[in-house]
Amino acid sequence: MARVRRITCWALVALAALVLAPAASADLADERALAEHFAPIVRVVEQTEDCGHGEPFVPTDIDRILGQDTVALRGPWSPTDLVKIGPVAEDLVGRFEYHLDFPGDALDPGCTYEHWANHIGASEGPVVYAHVVTEPSRPRKLALQYWFFYPFNDFNNTHEGDWEMIQLNFDADDAAEALDTTPVEVGYSAHEGATSSAWADDKLEVVGSRPVVYPAAGSHANKYSAALWLGSSAEAGVGCDDTRGPHRELSPRVETIPSDPAAARAAYPWIAFQGRWGELQKAFFNGPTGPNLKRQWTEPISWSDGWSDRSYAVPAVGLFGTGTTDFFCSAVARGSEGLIRLLRNPLPTLLFLLGIVAIVVFAAVKATWTPVAPLRLGRRRAWGQIVAASGRMYLRRATLFLGIGLLLIPISFAITLLQWLLLKGIDLVGVVTGDAAGTWAFVAAVIGTTFTLLGLGIVMAAAALALVEIDSGRDIGPIGAYRLAWRRIRPLLRALVLWVAIWVVLTATVFLIPVAIWLAVRWALVAAVVALEADRRPLATLRRSGELVRGRWIRVGSLVGVSGATALLLGPLLGAILIFLTDLPLAMLNIVAGVVYALAMPFVALVTAYVYFDARARFELEPVERVDELPSEIALDGV
Repeated sequence: MARVRRITCWALVALAALVLAPAASADLADERALAEHFAPIVRVVEQTEDCGHGEPFVPTDIDRILGQDTVALRGPWSPTDLVKIGPVAEDLVGRFEYHLDFPGDALDPGCTYEHWANHIGASEGPVVYAHVVTEPSRPRKLALQYWFFYPFNDFNNTHEGDWEMIQLNFDADDAAEALDTTPVEVGYSAHEGATSSAWADDKLEVVGSRPVVYPAAGSHANKYSAALWLGSSAEAGVGCDDTRGPHRELSPRVETIPSDPAAARAAYPWIAFQGRWGELQKAFFNGPTGPNLKRQWTEPISWSDGWSDRSYAVPAVGLFGTGTTDFFCSAVARGSEGLIRLLRNPLPTLLFLLGIVAIVVFAAVKATWTPVAPLRLGRRRAWGQIVAASGRMYLRRATLFLGIGLLLIPISFAITLLQWLLLKGIDLVGVVTGDAAGTWAFVAAVIGTTFTLLGLGIVMAAAALALVEIDSGRDIGPIGAYRLAWRRIRPLLRALVLWVAIWVVLTATVFLIPVAIWLAVRWALVAAVVALEADRRPLATLRRSGELVRGRWIRVGSLVGVSGATALLLGPLLGAILIFLTDLPLAMLNIVAGVVYALAMPFVALVTAYVYFDARARFELEPVERVDELPSEIALDGV
């Protein structure tokens, strides 16, 4: 009887195999047909000379990498532990935390990786790896992915190996059904996220049924068109993703990795590798993990919920040509090189930072902090006395200045809402991307900056006027201070608009940024001038602030700069501490940081007001006795 049961069991298994094998084969055939039908066209930035500008690497066949005696498989114990030279796909199966090591140094790449890739023929027969996947929790949704492997990433975080991908989402249960429809949404990976497009969007270029993708030179961030894009990454920071031509058009061969995990491992054993496709390095210069360790490999639809709806291009041409963007991109690259030098040889950098700390401590010890004397405004004060007087006044009249700070919150909210509406205006006029979106975002930033400065100017004016009322022995509250400041809103707005206009023009040239910084300090007292002196035209207001700062640029800049930096850093610092000490959501932490910033700004306003009174005393009434020698009082006209 037992023998009969065994024979029956084996018969059922054989029958199931006969029934399921054709079905599995049919599914894989459908997946391959779907992958071939929508196979992407890849337009890489053409490289006209060895090691020159452009993209030297193409989506590479993994078989070109494996089995090479120039490639090593190393263990998880240390970066130098050698497991095998020339590993093949089977050697990677089940390897956890191991890593491949290519010939070269990711922190000092030179042309090594380009020459190596040419040596092994990595540019011959480009390949993309297709993967059809569904997500059980998201029925009637299917994702078709194309994975690109590049031997080297030459963005800010240079590293060996680079995996990028694009994904097409369908409203379908399986590949056969998807073949009879078109994608509803497309996502192009860029660094740690992806940018989405509807299949019918103008920004998506389609040739027949094949989407066109533009990988950025060096970073391989996938874009929808040719432009100079602003790229960002938590690991790599901010940089430029350049997809501008001329281009080399590729039609890579499609290798379809079966959706069934067992079949995938059998056909492509390396897909089971749980290590890194590049050498280990410090910080974020490590080689990347493979597709199988990324969320979108198993949860593609949930992952696509986080796609952004647009990318922003840096305006590449304008009144001043391409100098601005070239300088910006070069500056980011230089910053990356500086970080690499820090990682390779941290001692000089640490000594430099220690030197800065020593200078700050020395200055704090040498500064004159007493007597504080927050009242009797019209007098000269030493650097430390201005800071001490501002702090003491804030604490003495906490209700008043906290109230002034709290009223800044709705002003900041209104400014944020305005910027949001400006950016949302893109959707009202259609899908805008590339240079147009970048220009629109730039306009929104300028307008937002103007109103942000106006809000801060009102706070500074309110604080200065409140100080005068207190110094005169009159009571005043936050609303009363703002009411007095509001009377000066028109001249304040005119002066700030002129301020921003000049600043934008100067910074747009890049090479005049030092002049813009110099003028920013010279015009730091504009709000106080508008609030406390007779009506002046906008240019005269800026000129008057410059007169008061003349000869005291470092003094004024350091006072306003230190107090401003303190106000800006207090909120994020508190938020960072709360992340470790509490379970508050990030949105709440951002609110806490914003409130702290608003409450700290009146201190900046007080410092600016005391700097103004000190500057007037020095400008109009010098020479007089030093305040620490003789606390004499100076009455200022118009105060």
